[in-house]
Order: sequence, then structure tokens, then C-alpha cells
Amino acid sequence: MSEEKRVGIVLVSHSAAVAASVAELARGLAGAGASVPVAPAGGTEDGGLGTSAELISAAAASVDRGAGVAVLTDLGSAVLTVKALLAEGDELPADTRLVDAPFVEGAVAAVVTASTGADLATVAAAASEAYTYRKE
Repeated sequence: MSEEKRVGIVLVSHSAAVAASVAELARGLAGAGASVPVAPAGGTEDGGLGTSAELISAAAASVDRGAGVAVLTDLGSAVLTVKALLAEGDELPADTRLVDAPFVEGAVAAVVTASTGADLATVAAAASEAYTYRKE
């Protein structure tokens, strides 16, 4: 898959700082992940805690490189907001997928996998598989 046709990744958190920090961590740990389009979509337009459909839509558009967009969320209304945008049908790029994955570990797995040129299904599977990572 060419550099131009990479899967894009959007990280949606209730906090702009959390979304940006997880994006930075995932890029850093991926090494070659710097070539993966990753965008944080955290908080509200006025900088508060919450979720914003407008910020999510803008982030998804900014990472769309024609190979699909994987969206990872932290919790609650972030999930509901992305589901609502997907249901509307024209608010997110074609082939945008909400990925059921842990936020931090899933983001790292998604960016690492996308950096290999993997397709959207493979990126989503890698992120979801992060649920099986054991810490004991």
C-alpha cells in the first residue's frame, strides 16, 4: 500500500490533553508511525471536557488518505457521538470504522499496524486484540 493510501486514525477522548498525549505516545512507540496520519479529537470546541461531533468530523477528514479511518474512543458519550456520526452517513469519510479497543493500548497497536501499510480490517483487528494484553 502506498504512502498516500494509509489508514488514518482518530483518537477521541473527553479531554483534549488526553487525546493529544495518546496520539503522541502511539506515534512515538510506533517509530515509523510518524508516517501514519493520526489526529486527536478531544474535548469541546471551547477547550472543556466532553466530546464534539465537529472536532471528530474534522479530525477524520484530516487523516483520510483513502484507505479508511479507524476511530478509537475513551468512553461513554465519545462512543455515542461517533455512532451518531456514522449513522448520519455523510459526516465522516467513507470506510470510517469505530473500533472496539482499549484506548491507549489499542491506539498504539493501531498506529504500529497502520505503519506497515495494513488495511482497515487488519488495523481494527490489531487494536481490538489489545484487549487480550495481560499485565499480570
